[in-house]
Amino acid sequence: MATLIVLGVIALVVLVTIAQGVRIVPQARAGIVERLGRYNRTLDAGLALIVPYVDRVKPLVDLREQVVSFPPQPVITEDNLVINIDTVTYYQVTDPKSAIYEIADFISAIEQLTVTTLRNVIGGMTLEDTLTSRDQISAALRAVLDEATGRWGIRVNRVELKAVDPPATIQEAMEKQMRAERDRRAAILTAEGVKQSQILTAEGEKQSAILRAEGLRESQILEAQGEAEAIQTVFDAIHKGGVSEQLLAYEYLQKLPEIADGEASKLWIVPSEFTQALGRLGEVVDRLPKPDGRDRPSP
Repeated sequence: MATLIVLGVIALVVLVTIAQGVRIVPQARAGIVERLGRYNRTLDAGLALIVPYVDRVKPLVDLREQVVSFPPQPVITEDNLVINIDTVTYYQVTDPKSAIYEIADFISAIEQLTVTTLRNVIGGMTLEDTLTSRDQISAALRAVLDEATGRWGIRVNRVELKAVDPPATIQEAMEKQMRAERDRRAAILTAEGVKQSQILTAEGEKQSAILRAEGLRESQILEAQGEAEAIQTVFDAIHKGGVSEQLLAYEYLQKLPEIADGEASKLWIVPSEFTQALGRLGEVVDRLPKPDGRDRPSP
């Protein structure tokens, strides 16, 4: 019985020893192996064997790109204005050994280095340049951080300014300025719209007047042509029919009542040719036989 117990204990110790000697490192992770307290090697992803009770594996290091957001930091600009800047840093561990042994807390170190560099960069810029030059500030921060963290086995990929908050009084002044600029642009656009509307209205009235004048001219031309053709037709009919002056005088006498009946007919003139025609018409009437068969006496 005692022998079985001893064998069971030995088997348990062997299993524990084997388990201590086998390590599985996940993908995008790295393990630092220390043998008797000194650095031995770096474990890559996959299955690895170590010496039980002699080697010790430190906590795994994440090799993926990491994102860390730092709280807003007060920074003084060149024109002596205090602004709060919130930054976001993207970094990646490239050398696990340096990240473990060269720096105690690289996250805190990156934060302090970011704040110091940010104050140096912003200190030489005005507020307006700070608000309009975010890309330049980010590039300057990344260059300084990447150079400083290189010996720590860390690569800073980029640094972004998440927020730049000027003082409340400056924000209020900027809002008033932007509101005034928007009002000015709205007034300009309104004036341009009124101008274009008036131009289009004037162009339309011009075209309308031109069209009315052309229509009136065409109408007058057609009316004059019609009257000319009518007169020509009457003139040709008179000459072809051999109408005498007595007939014309007679027709004129027929139209006199209509002429005199008009409200606007205050004065009308009898032409001399018409008087002569009336005289001739009277001679013709005198020559006509009387109803009793006797001739009219000659005047």
